[in-house]
Amino acid sequence: MSDGGGPDDSSSDEASDDDTLAVDADDLAGVVDLFGALTAAELRKALGELAFKRDVPEPPDSLVDDAVASYHLVEHDGLLVVGPAAFPTLPEGAADLPHILDVDREAPATDAVAQTAERRFREEAGRTLERESPDPSAVERLVDVSYDLEAWGPVDVGEVRERLVAAESDLTDSTDATEG
Repeated sequence: MSDGGGPDDSSSDEASDDDTLAVDADDLAGVVDLFGALTAAELRKALGELAFKRDVPEPPDSLVDDAVASYHLVEHDGLLVVGPAAFPTLPEGAADLPHILDVDREAPATDAVAQTAERRFREEAGRTLERESPDPSAVERLVDVSYDLEAWGPVDVGEVRERLVAAESDLTDSTDATEG
């Protein structure tokens, strides 16, 4: 994660001549935050502009999908908005993007976006918990996301978190039993 630290900080938005534009999910959230909301195509165009300014190749399209999967961005009605896991940072040169891209829209209502994120979280948690042997890292990640979600928007996913924590405990107990 890029924290914009001092000169010794190896920031994620630095790139050498043979690298693609190096940005992380928080950088994508920062770009989206500049506009309030962007379509995936508009975000990819913004990344293309940043890459062009630095004379480096664009990052892969999968970067946007990964940011949605990690809850750094939330997709709502065809728009991407900053999600609960994001700590938005602006990549170098991003402040100029509103002057370059012709995007003028209102961000969706916070409550509506929060409901979309909650619905997606509940579905993902349900699929994870239905597995005969849930992936411990997926369960742990969803527990973390549950706290982020509640701090971020007007949602209550406490009962889902309790089920995830119980599953996490069961997984730990079964791992301990097989090791002992």
